[in-house]
Amino acid sequence: MPEMAGGGGAFERYHCDPRADVLGLVPGGAGEILDLGCGGGALGQGLKARGARVTGVEKNPRAAAAARSRLDRVVEADLEGAELPFEEAEFDCILYCDILEHLRDPAALLASTRRFLRPGGRIVVSVPNVRFYPVIKELLFRGRWEYADAGVLDRTHLRFFTLRSIEDMLAGAGYRIERLERKNCAAPKMRILNRLLCGMLDDLCTDRYLVVARRAGEEGAP
Repeated sequence: MPEMAGGGGAFERYHCDPRADVLGLVPGGAGEILDLGCGGGALGQGLKARGARVTGVEKNPRAAAAARSRLDRVVEADLEGAELPFEEAEFDCILYCDILEHLRDPAALLASTRRFLRPGGRIVVSVPNVRFYPVIKELLFRGRWEYADAGVLDRTHLRFFTLRSIEDMLAGAGYRIERLERKNCAAPKMRILNRLLCGMLDDLCTDRYLVVARRAGEEGAP
């Protein structure tokens, strides 16, 4: 998660979202969960209510302090600058929720943390889609690429993804996608047009992709 200096509203937006969309994708049988970029621990708190034990990693000191009151364990560390203190095959599920776009080398994190996943475990990834039609419209018709305080072009984003680049990144890190969901934030007229075109504009209407994946080669695992 990005650093947020002050700004209560911004802090709440980035670090205290319970992420119901992600919660529903975490396997029900996952007992040990690692949340990378856990923010204030709101998502993990929901997972703990289901009986899971949740470990979080968070760089922002204020968010890490909030997470400690909610999660079982919190490591305050930079995901790209620290050796994470976990054992091999320690977790049933690892979460990468709106964190990969803030990293210099997200593929390296996916690959290096794969060893923490138990055989048959899953990862859940949430990533914004730069092919979202408002971004494309501004670029094509106005020649503008304007950063903002939130959204696909959040000014703290270092990397930008399309569906194909997400698929390629996960495959390169040794994962196979099991489930893909789209978060459709398109305006009503755009949604109607997409329906008339039988879903041909699905990717353009997608603000965010939600992915569940497992390690490649584990197709026979439970």
